[in-house]
Amino acid sequence: RLHLVTWNVGTASPPPDVTSLLQLNSVGPTMDMYVIGLQEVNSKITNFLSDLAFDDPWSIFFMTVLSPLGYIKLSSVRMQGLLLLIFVKHMHLPFIRDIHTQFTRTGLYGYWGNKGGVSIRMSLYGHTICFMNCHLPAHMENTEQRLDDFEKILEMQFEGENIPSTLEHDVLFWFGDLNFRIADYGIHFVRESINNKRYSLLWEKDQLNMAKKTEAFLKEFIEGPLQFKPTYKFDLYSDVYDTSEKKRKPAWTDRILWRLKHLCQNESKEGEFSEEEQTIFVTLNNYVSHMSYGISDHKPVTGTFGLELKPLVSVPLVMLNPEGEWSAEHDVIIRYSAVPEFPSSAWDWIGLFKVTFRHTNDYVTYAWVEDDEISSDKDSKQVYMSAAEIPTMGGEFLLCYYSNNLQSIVGISEPFQILPSKTSTEKDLTQEENSWMQKPDNLESRDE
Repeated sequence: RLHLVTWNVGTASPPPDVTSLLQLNSVGPTMDMYVIGLQEVNSKITNFLSDLAFDDPWSIFFMTVLSPLGYIKLSSVRMQGLLLLIFVKHMHLPFIRDIHTQFTRTGLYGYWGNKGGVSIRMSLYGHTICFMNCHLPAHMENTEQRLDDFEKILEMQFEGENIPSTLEHDVLFWFGDLNFRIADYGIHFVRESINNKRYSLLWEKDQLNMAKKTEAFLKEFIEGPLQFKPTYKFDLYSDVYDTSEKKRKPAWTDRILWRLKHLCQNESKEGEFSEEEQTIFVTLNNYVSHMSYGISDHKPVTGTFGLELKPLVSVPLVMLNPEGEWSAEHDVIIRYSAVPEFPSSAWDWIGLFKVTFRHTNDYVTYAWVEDDEISSDKDSKQVYMSAAEIPTMGGEFLLCYYSNNLQSIVGISEPFQILPSKTSTEKDLTQEENSWMQKPDNLESRDE
């Protein structure tokens, strides 16, 4: 279950609550993955430089909301005002590999990143999936420029890298502030159609719908029905369309589309492609806007999808477990085993994480798999962690194996308890206060 968000936030700070945006109160199964694409994140030079050194406020905000619910930030990519974040449930981490990010500038003839696209691609249970967040040129008359820019982004993303191009992925999700407008009709007819909820009258003059009929590279993209009000342009903190002097005509600028590679192959083979060969299905369950959010002149749009996969990868590359009883009273042991084809490295490490950890570098402590190894046989290896590094307060934790070659977590243990130390001291509090300052240096210097 995948929940995808696109929102032009107009340089605003995060709102106080995103429960409805992320459907956190919805009945039924919880989401497995959140994909959040933002445009016009505050990118003043002072903000941007501080965001490069630390996570930006929006990333911190979503991590704070989602980490207590068992999601970690899998990956993110930022290009000035464009931000793409992916969060996943712990259980899926060992089956997500080959994560790569990319950005393409199209503003100011490719020299400025106020417009363009950012992407995250991965292998999910053996299937290649790409998520592309775009901010295309504005204004009614720039349809051709929007199409040219999107075609350029498609061509340039991951070009020259040893991974598939965007259109070669099994599934490509394309979303963002695409800035397509409603052509021909005047503002009064558009607003009257919206007031009467006769959205279908406007569909045939939507520039993206029109382009999909004529542009070959767009015909393969699928979109759900636009059964919600156009999401641009609103007065702030209201559901009233633009009352400024400009009086912008309402438009569905914020969109979510997807493309399935096998459907394109199917069409080219004229029916030779049997359903038995199909290993991935995408179902759109919900495509809506969220009118209650008023921090910008755009309303956010979400798409909730079901991805049905026949797993091509079903065994983690690394299995790991804590040995015996864990506490800060003594050194502790981790046992792990890897599949024969696993490309291990001297720079691999095993991290101890709280169950509510937010991202890969959010560990409490770690052990190098080679330097801290204490025994090895053909079936498994043992690594130790010093008692001095174990939290004296105890609690519920996880172990994760990080592969330097694959740049991702490739094994995760079941949650387990660390017993509180009989002589709990203030060491734990001091450790937590100082650890964020020390952790990145330890790993980054080793990488260098």
